[in-house]
Amino acid sequence: MTNTIPPRKLSSGQLPSAPQQLSRDSDTSLVEQIVRSIETRISDRLLRTGARMPSIRQFADSHNVSRFTVVEAYDRLVAKGCLESRRGSGFYVRERSPLLAERGNHASSDKQPQLIDVVWLVRNMHQQAPNTTMPGSGMFPSEWLDGELIANALRGISRQNPTQLLSYGTPQGFLPLRKQLQLKMAELEIAATPEQFVTTTGVTQALDLVARHFTQPGDVILVDDPSWFLMFASFAALGAKVVGVPRLADGPDMAKLAELAALHKPKLYVLVSVLHNPTSTSLSAAKAFQILKLAEEHDFMIVEDDIYCDMHPGSAVQPATRIASLDQLNRVIYMGGFSKTLSPNLRSGFIATSLELAQHFADRKMLTNLTSAEIGERVIYKILSEGHYRKHLDRLRNKLDGMRNRTIRQMERIGMTVDISTPAGIFVWVDTGRDTNVMAEKALAEGYLLAPGALFSPSQLPSSRMRVNVAAMSDPAVWRFLEQECGK
Repeated sequence: MTNTIPPRKLSSGQLPSAPQQLSRDSDTSLVEQIVRSIETRISDRLLRTGARMPSIRQFADSHNVSRFTVVEAYDRLVAKGCLESRRGSGFYVRERSPLLAERGNHASSDKQPQLIDVVWLVRNMHQQAPNTTMPGSGMFPSEWLDGELIANALRGISRQNPTQLLSYGTPQGFLPLRKQLQLKMAELEIAATPEQFVTTTGVTQALDLVARHFTQPGDVILVDDPSWFLMFASFAALGAKVVGVPRLADGPDMAKLAELAALHKPKLYVLVSVLHNPTSTSLSAAKAFQILKLAEEHDFMIVEDDIYCDMHPGSAVQPATRIASLDQLNRVIYMGGFSKTLSPNLRSGFIATSLELAQHFADRKMLTNLTSAEIGERVIYKILSEGHYRKHLDRLRNKLDGMRNRTIRQMERIGMTVDISTPAGIFVWVDTGRDTNVMAEKALAEGYLLAPGALFSPSQLPSSRMRVNVAAMSDPAVWRFLEQECGK
């Protein structure tokens, strides 16, 4: 058992300038743990220029460490240029040098509110300690997933000919897995041969491959608004212009989509048809037909991101139509993966498309990173082919259903508005009645990661919306924080 030092309760107004737990069993000294934590908080703009640090005595008492430890940590931070000591007054956060400012996401002034952007959320998702509560995450908590299922598959692979694990895979992906994907797609009424699949390092790489193939700097890519935030920054980095299409309960606002398509002549329209991120809504059949008709009229490709496909309970519970099932991969490029349902660490996704495009994407993939990791693809193939995956999904969906209902009732009790409610999916798109950028900044200071609504729109304008991962809402402390912020 890890020997941790629990913090004492902070006095009113005291800065949250150290981890909520310091570990005596860590290979990192207590001094270095404190130094790293304060450096991170300054970099993330949770501690502003000129802010007064807790006194040595206050810090030592509130975090249950010796005053000598705090003195040494503060001295190191002074030497690093993070703090300054003012005789008779205490320690203060020092104005950052241009280099430090650059490391802090190019903030123009320390007097501005913290920059809450896509990089902010992704960085903090990956920097948080394993025990940090992350209602803003897009993943299932690790305790919801089945590590033994993956471990058993790895053991099975290790008993095979070991020389198979010592060379590159093929750029298009592990052939047995592609054959298994053919069967999976057939269940969705999408016909595809193994040659029409390209495996990728998650849907993130799949989107990058497609965007690089179809767009040049200045080209327009349409996306749902709201929608998955990471692709905004990824497309913008390629020089593309990202334009949002308002998303309604059954799909996009069709009048607006028609107007934007005629105005911008986009190269791509990227959407989530089933269990849309962040609303968990799904596309109606009528709108699926209309989208396909507009794509043909204005000559743009449809990119259908179906990463949450396996969490959908079926059309009997929530009506849903995949455009790829209507188009059969002519104008639609379909994407999926297993990072959400099996393990984010596997980083396994795939593209299904025409034979010609599949070869183009495989070649582009080969030029950027040769092949994806075949060991992970073998693991997924083994789990899929041996029938364990379906039972795993049933357990996930059943657990999620119970958690979703309790979460919605609790959110409504504390004053949030759940005006978009669905019977499936991992997310709830809730209206808090507050600026969720401000709320997210406060939450991070207390060890909770939230996903403010501004991140899910290409406009990045302040929003009272917030995406809530219902699978990560079991911590009573999170509910106490939200209740306090929402005023009930």
